[in-house]
Amino acid sequence: MTQRKVRVRFAPSPTGPLHIGGVRTALYNYLFARQHSGDMILRIEDTDSQRFVPGAEKYIIDSLSWLGIRFDEGVSFGGEYGPYRQSERKDIYKKYVDQLLNDGLAYIAFDTPEELERTRGEIANFQYDASTRLQMRNSLVLPAEEVERLIHEGHTYVVRIKIEPNEDIHVLDLIRGDVVINSSVLDDKVLYKSVDGLPTYHLANIVDDHLMEVSHVIRGEEWLPSAPLHVLLYRYLGWMETMPRFAHLPLLLKPEGNGKLSKRDGDRLGFPVFPLEWQDPKTGDISSGYRESGYLPEAVVNFLALLGWNPGNDQEIFSIEDMISAFSLSHCSKSGAKFDYEKGKWFNHQYIQLKDNRTLAELFIPILQKHGVESDLAYVEKIVGLMKERVNFVEELWDQAAFFFVAPESYDEKTVKKRWKPESASQLAELVEVLKGCEPFDVEHTEETVKAWIESKEYPLGNIMNATRLALVGAPKGPHIFNITEALGKEETISRLQKAIDILQ
Repeated sequence: MTQRKVRVRFAPSPTGPLHIGGVRTALYNYLFARQHSGDMILRIEDTDSQRFVPGAEKYIIDSLSWLGIRFDEGVSFGGEYGPYRQSERKDIYKKYVDQLLNDGLAYIAFDTPEELERTRGEIANFQYDASTRLQMRNSLVLPAEEVERLIHEGHTYVVRIKIEPNEDIHVLDLIRGDVVINSSVLDDKVLYKSVDGLPTYHLANIVDDHLMEVSHVIRGEEWLPSAPLHVLLYRYLGWMETMPRFAHLPLLLKPEGNGKLSKRDGDRLGFPVFPLEWQDPKTGDISSGYRESGYLPEAVVNFLALLGWNPGNDQEIFSIEDMISAFSLSHCSKSGAKFDYEKGKWFNHQYIQLKDNRTLAELFIPILQKHGVESDLAYVEKIVGLMKERVNFVEELWDQAAFFFVAPESYDEKTVKKRWKPESASQLAELVEVLKGCEPFDVEHTEETVKAWIESKEYPLGNIMNATRLALVGAPKGPHIFNITEALGKEETISRLQKAIDILQ
């Protein structure tokens, strides 16, 4: 038997911003496709016209582009299997709706929402299935002429799949193994709605996966209950030989582990659950995004990859190429993964260390400008190199390194009391004279010169260094003191020392 080319799809609905759990699903599809030299399709499942949100489709595409998750075909990418929006494929689906009706594997139902609601009130745990459908208003009980008349008169209807009871349906899952569900627990799901001429998700995704030659369906655990229905539809439509392999990914759980991760968890604990910032077009409410919160896309991808997948060793930092090489659905967990947002910060810290100083400087310059600071790229690059190991986010560089760009206007009171001695002013005045004659003014020579002077004077080293740091920084923080003096330069260093002498003496 010829091996099928690997073709996977990511098929979100444009009903709002892309949740971080959806991003992980897209990522796993991407890794699997690339590992097998396959194709990845972006399909927009917009058959639920009532829940459509303007701007959501663009948001999905922009988010995945920022994260580096690339598609080979689909919405905005083109391809030979389009159109790739389900709302543009109406005529395609109708053919298969008619096939199921003609084969007696589906039926037309005219029950109104009010009638269904009344029945739910009359029958405990009502389910539209083999045990109840003959009590309802559908083509299984109505005369054929009555069905034709109702359709001709424009009565709205739905088409439901006809599921026979008490059959064990096997779903072979690449993560969970053989999942068996009895058909009696399934209801006769709606496959098509006459009101808008669109199929529901259940039929549309089966038809699309078949016609687009999808070989593997990698999706969230929440779709596992639908899998038996989808297996039945492949059988009813005569497509069992081309049915894709399924893999249902574990849920992303709240940081505490009790339940599915939601936006409320992010709001409660102060972390994003969306890749990019999102503004609700109806309410105007703004939700934070990973990009705007200062996360690097590579860090987000690495963080998400390990939420539900174990590479089988202790490695944590993976380039995208490493991930593609190591990824395996067999190493995906069956149980949910706690969303450890603090670990996400750790990943961002690691990737900041891996970034070259020039790139980080380019990211930091707009932050400097926001604070009214203009500085040349070379100087910013030097400061970033000194300070990046101290931050989790590029924006934190301002809090840590502002003194490199703006001289202190005040001095930390606790540090003044503790570190500024009665003799500090006179000692720093002597230091100023030492520094004036110090050439070159680099780390090694300045440190050697200053320490030789301190030793010759028998001054306590700590007293001089602490007072100098206070004068240059205004607070007890910062890197090695002579890295600071070299970066500031002789003129600025002496100016700050003199200013501290004048104010603190």
